[in-house]
Amino acid sequence: MHTKFRALAVSAAATLLCFTPAVAQADNATPGACQDVSFPVSQGTLAGTLCLPDGPATAVMILMSGSNYNHVYWDFPYEPDTYNFRQAMNKAGYATLVADRLGNGSSSRPPSLSLTATATADALHVMVQSLRAGLAGNTPFAKVVTVGHSLTSSTSIMEAIGHHDVDGVLLTGYSHVLSVPDVLGVISSYYPAADDPGFAGRGYDSTYLVTRPGARAADFYGLNPDPRVVALDEATKETFSLTEYPDGLLATLPGETSLMTAPVLLVDGSHDRMVCGAGFAACADSATLQATESPFFPPATRLRTYVLPDSGHAINLAPNTRDYHAVVIDWMKSVVG
Repeated sequence: MHTKFRALAVSAAATLLCFTPAVAQADNATPGACQDVSFPVSQGTLAGTLCLPDGPATAVMILMSGSNYNHVYWDFPYEPDTYNFRQAMNKAGYATLVADRLGNGSSSRPPSLSLTATATADALHVMVQSLRAGLAGNTPFAKVVTVGHSLTSSTSIMEAIGHHDVDGVLLTGYSHVLSVPDVLGVISSYYPAADDPGFAGRGYDSTYLVTRPGARAADFYGLNPDPRVVALDEATKETFSLTEYPDGLLATLPGETSLMTAPVLLVDGSHDRMVCGAGFAACADSATLQATESPFFPPATRLRTYVLPDSGHAINLAPNTRDYHAVVIDWMKSVVG
């Protein structure tokens, strides 16, 4: 999966899926190598790529992208020393599992109206347990951290409060002070994937959606993005279903995160229209974001926040994203060593 730049679908699975144990699609991974893995579910198969660092690893990070994105968001092929989050974590000594939700990327594509955030959270739990048990014949990981972006920050919260089986949760593109007008503005940029030149004729049902060509710049990139990053992001954009949003948005309401017990790092871009509130006020700096979000998290989470200057919603695609990588690595050392 990590070698494919064009992915063709969206999201999770129906709320009442019955998940079965994960199975591998490749031989055991060796240090420094990546291997494709899969997780069979009642509606198809979730696809993922497990990558190991060069040395021994006792901790693994599960990376799932939100709506509008697939695995490319975490494993960006252009100038990887700058933009590739997965590679940065592997170099820091952590294993990674980059996973596509059902209907997304290399995973199966069920009917779009069957996709929910709840099912994505259920699938994430299966991945956590599989990694702890020894996924694809690899040594079991002692520490598992979930990493979400936007919608999958919500599903990471849902998994964490439902099972309390992770050692840390990294939330990006997330807050409790969503700007409703800006969220609705982003939604207004969606149209049927079947009408998009990149997806037309590929069998998408009428309720799979995608951003209109050129619409992503206003919502996702922030200040001064690299035009080549923008072009590649447009070429690898992803479809999704609005049915993923209702239960996913519940995790942005007061009360949900108060049930979390694992350490949390929350990262937003200073120019994220959707999560920073009116005038980007909540993301003025890291201290402001900390003060804004602290009331929603219990002491056990040891909440830490970081605001990436000039970044929009797509933090991984900001020119200064390496600063965010450094913060994540520092936090990981404090959480899992």
